[in-house]
Amino acid sequence: MAGFQDIIGQEQIKEHLRNAISTGKISHAYIINGEKSSGKEFIAKVFAMAIQCEERGKQAGAVIPCQKCGSCRKALSDNQPDIIKVTHEKAGTISVDDIRAQISGDVDFKPYSSPYKVYIMNEAEKMTPQAQNALLKTLEEPPEYVVILLLTSNVEALLPTILSRCVVLNMKPVPDNLVRQYLMKELQITDYKAEVCVAFARGNIGKAKHLATSEEFENIKSEVLSLLKYIQDMELNEMIAAVKRANEYKLEINDYLDIILIWYRDVLLFKATNDVNSLVFREELSSLRKVAARSSYEGIENVIRSLEKAKKRLDANVSFELVMQLLFEEIQQNG
Repeated sequence: MAGFQDIIGQEQIKEHLRNAISTGKISHAYIINGEKSSGKEFIAKVFAMAIQCEERGKQAGAVIPCQKCGSCRKALSDNQPDIIKVTHEKAGTISVDDIRAQISGDVDFKPYSSPYKVYIMNEAEKMTPQAQNALLKTLEEPPEYVVILLLTSNVEALLPTILSRCVVLNMKPVPDNLVRQYLMKELQITDYKAEVCVAFARGNIGKAKHLATSEEFENIKSEVLSLLKYIQDMELNEMIAAVKRANEYKLEINDYLDIILIWYRDVLLFKATNDVNSLVFREELSSLRKVAARSSYEGIENVIRSLEKAKKRLDANVSFELVMQLLFEEIQQNG
């Protein structure tokens, strides 16, 4: 399914786009700004499908997009000729040649069979300044049938002249209860697993879905929880071995560190309130109880500060092994 009703959260964006369709005041250019995996492409696809839907305007109160007409069926299978996905050959750059070939050199050709010609550009922040200036010429005098959807995770990378000619729609974090409900209903996962994914996703529905179905994330979680349960009894050689195992998850190191962070937030919460219901890792209650009993508030705060320090050091390209060893020693002393 791919209708407005299938977009989780983002009520303001949905209302804006539905109003644009119902009033016929569809802008020539939109920027959808939100973090990676937050659902920007899905929203763009639904909106593009809706403005091309053959049922639009035929009857009041019609469900748009209908997902049944010829245009909608083609859009659902990515074969609608008037919904164009802008691609780029170089992974990190959208060049001026990409813009000229796919947008500015194409806009003067009228739509093949639809009222609009819709261009969807993902990762718009990767446009070079020259590419943005080439796009600007189209945005300044677009043919009446053109709609350009720029999707970005960094709106500040776009030139002010581009921003001033677009309607900017900012994605917001999806409430935890909606993410949890979606995961349990659509992916049929347990409430405990959903709870863990919700805590890590921080309102990002795509990330939550990825974590719920990721074997790698499960492996990281198992590795980290095992480490945290036994770190107090580890000898130096076992600590070094743990650092080596952490190196296997180097590419997902933020997830690795976030698991430790959420563990110690659970410890802090349980120590302060004795409340089990609010814990993310409540299935590990006996271990959390032990850590809460032996750790001081100051020690837990020290661990949390050390995690932030570790992230900054890794961002600054300090040796991975050194950063992790210092972190594990800090946890052993304080946690």
